[in-house]
Amino acid sequence: MSTLYLVATPIGNLADISTRALRTLGEVGLIAAEDTRQTAKLLQRYDIHTPCISYHEHNKLVRLQRVLDALDAGDVALVSDAGTPALNDPGYELVRAVIDAGYKVSSIPGACAPIAALVASGLPTDAFIYLGYLPRKHQERTRLMSQISNHPYTLIFLETPRRLLSSLQDLEAELGNRQVAVARELTKLHEEIFHGSLQEARLHFTKNPPRGEFVLVIAGKPVLKERWTDVQVEAELLTHLAAGKPASELARHVAALSGRSRSEVYHQLLLLQGKKSSR
Repeated sequence: MSTLYLVATPIGNLADISTRALRTLGEVGLIAAEDTRQTAKLLQRYDIHTPCISYHEHNKLVRLQRVLDALDAGDVALVSDAGTPALNDPGYELVRAVIDAGYKVSSIPGACAPIAALVASGLPTDAFIYLGYLPRKHQERTRLMSQISNHPYTLIFLETPRRLLSSLQDLEAELGNRQVAVARELTKLHEEIFHGSLQEARLHFTKNPPRGEFVLVIAGKPVLKERWTDVQVEAELLTHLAAGKPASELARHVAALSGRSRSEVYHQLLLLQGKKSSR
């Protein structure tokens, strides 16, 4: 029975590929590549001459049958432009179709940008959520953040340089000033992994214009041992009110610390402001 091999390719440094992956790319009858021009660079480097066809978001319906036909004759490899195929590309649909058609699927592991960033982040790795690219529009980003803001798991996103600063701003506004690792150009000459808070990351990349592809690894919501009392919440609010912190930002900050919902804290803040104004 023929096999579809999911072959991980380098995410930057062409040396980051296994001997098994190279052997497989040389032995299969066909390589389905996200971008044949990108894959050609890798094949030329290692003197591999296997035929390639493109398989990407815009031609996946047309190419699907071609891949299935090729599996009738022998093994096929699927590769993405960089990293592990079927993550953030239409590969998973091909995998599903191949399984349904009765062929075998085998993964040849290797480079994966989200995992590379996660293990270098210094944040918990035992439980995490990978959510791909952040939504392009502000409203969609904030909606997503509100849905996941209470998860205690480490969060992983991809982002483009053009949207990085606006995304960092939205993340800080919705999640609070959590710890983050911002990884760019992983395995390449100009690799950088910034560690700090979301606010510090935004300031850093404001001074240093973003370049390259980014992976954001963000701390989950802290798991509190006990919920704060009203007295504790009021004391924290009074401390920051004296510093002139905006109400919405203050409510978000105290909610993250206290285990209370933002609406609860905001209501208590309004009551506190009402008491102060009536004096």
